[in-house]
Amino acid sequence: MTADLPAPVVLENDLVRLEPLTLDHLPDLFAASGGDEEVWRWLPAKTPSTEADLAAIARSLLEDDRHIPLAVIVKETGRAAGWTTYIDVPGFEQSIEIGWTWYGRAWWRSAVNTGCKLLLIDHAFDKLGYNRVQLKTDILNVRSQNAIKRIGGVHEGTLRRQRPRPDGTWRDTVYFGILDEEWPAHRARLTAAYAEPGA
Repeated sequence: MTADLPAPVVLENDLVRLEPLTLDHLPDLFAASGGDEEVWRWLPAKTPSTEADLAAIARSLLEDDRHIPLAVIVKETGRAAGWTTYIDVPGFEQSIEIGWTWYGRAWWRSAVNTGCKLLLIDHAFDKLGYNRVQLKTDILNVRSQNAIKRIGGVHEGTLRRQRPRPDGTWRDTVYFGILDEEWPAHRARLTAAYAEPGA
């Protein structure tokens, strides 16, 4: 690894709480997304059709020392609505990735993603001392690309045929980065818009 991954941590604001993912979260997570092809379309696993399928995906993340997976708890309901992870970034010094993120469709176009990214990026820069946060997505996932740009991600390049998708087709991966000196302005902008619909 090029930088130490953070220890599992609990992060929270008035909207969401991020806590270390466990198998106890699976009933809520499956209720939020199980069998939903649209939620899982661009993720690196086939759509789970049973809670056991979702458990297998979760275990693979929990057992992978390159990922620190966190359950996303929506405070309004007290239930897990998705997960997100800190990920190691080989080849970069003091860089960390935020990815393998999904939310149940009920929380799309809500403030949940903004709330999560504020917590994760603040923690990465202000508490952990990283100087770059990386985000990436499938070149076909325009919704995700727009969301990354909206929080301040700068397009850094596209890797062609970076990895196969679960359906066997090749994925081109679009990379974005946010540097520590860029983040305060984005944080202020996002915080100001935090309560607006679609934030």
